[in-house]
Amino acid sequence: MELNQNSIIAIIGSGTMGSGIAQIAATNGHKTYLYDTNQSALDKAKSNLIKVLDRLIEKNKIDNNKKEDILNNIIYTNDINILSDSNLVIEAIIENLEIKKDLFTKLQEIIGENCIYATNTSSLSIAALSSCFKKQENFIGIHFFNPAPLLPLVEIVPSFITDNIITNQVKTLITKWGKITVLTKDTPGFIVNRVARPFYSESLRILDEGIADIATIDWALKEIGGFRMGPFELMDFIGHDVNYIVTETVFKEFYYDPRFKPSLTQKRLMEAGMNGRKSGRGFYNYAENAINIEPSKDNRLGEYIFNRVIAMLVNEAYDALFMNIASKEDIELAMTKGVNYPKGLFAWGEEIGLSNIVQRIQELNTEYQEDRYRPCPLLKRMAN
Repeated sequence: MELNQNSIIAIIGSGTMGSGIAQIAATNGHKTYLYDTNQSALDKAKSNLIKVLDRLIEKNKIDNNKKEDILNNIIYTNDINILSDSNLVIEAIIENLEIKKDLFTKLQEIIGENCIYATNTSSLSIAALSSCFKKQENFIGIHFFNPAPLLPLVEIVPSFITDNIITNQVKTLITKWGKITVLTKDTPGFIVNRVARPFYSESLRILDEGIADIATIDWALKEIGGFRMGPFELMDFIGHDVNYIVTETVFKEFYYDPRFKPSLTQKRLMEAGMNGRKSGRGFYNYAENAINIEPSKDNRLGEYIFNRVIAMLVNEAYDALFMNIASKEDIELAMTKGVNYPKGLFAWGEEIGLSNIVQRIQELNTEYQEDRYRPCPLLKRMAN
């Protein structure tokens, strides 16, 4: 089945991500189903989309005719049987392997096995999800970033059994939707959620050791590193119920590699329901008139924090390349377009000096005697 402008797109799940993907498909002229078992969630999704489109009109991004076209292209439904003529299904529901597999099993009975099926999972195995399909070669990962209509990056994730024709068709379609696509191997975290882990985990380690507080670490990475948000601000923004679970999943899927070890501090926040902005409290307090700690703005400490975190990030990027997760170009694109890093990590490493990066990691290894701090073989080769 060839994907084209006339292809019918079905999005499963009307949460923020599913609604955003439906908006993209409808904006690009596709008849689009947005399916959810919860009617109130569908009503909320439609109401939110109208508000989004009205704001786009105010900004002169679209006109009233385009707004009506987009709204008319989306069919909101809680009847799964309506999806029978879909050409591409993109699932965007809860990150639970068995729940997703049950859904795909039902969809195959209604739509058939020749449809192209995709998941928006950020951390689950594409191969494991494909096991419920009669034609596993028709299944692929299409990982959008939140908010999907605004963030340009999409990770295309074939499993080892996905048909190359399907991969190329999906990549072509998503590119036509105006997105920047990168191709990544089916490994835990794909590119972004794997390579970005040290931004959170090393910052948490610095906090847990009492080297610096959250405000100072955030200040250092914004002021010295040029990141748009500090790691604790970003974790609060994403939500600890999401960010911690991704870290935990990547840790388990990599056979408990200490490089990806989660932080008990973040786990305790999640267990207490302090999930960040969405709950009003996380590392920071978002209540009205709340007073949060100020950074110390100690330049020497700030340089130490930045140098430690960036060394681990560059090392992780080299390890992803070393293990053939993606091309160097796609890893650079993923980190600059997916999580808005100020520079690609390979370019950043070369600017700092790869021998300096290796030395910093080796010094940490000497100090801690932990396998967490081990330079990637490719990084060492390039430094030499």
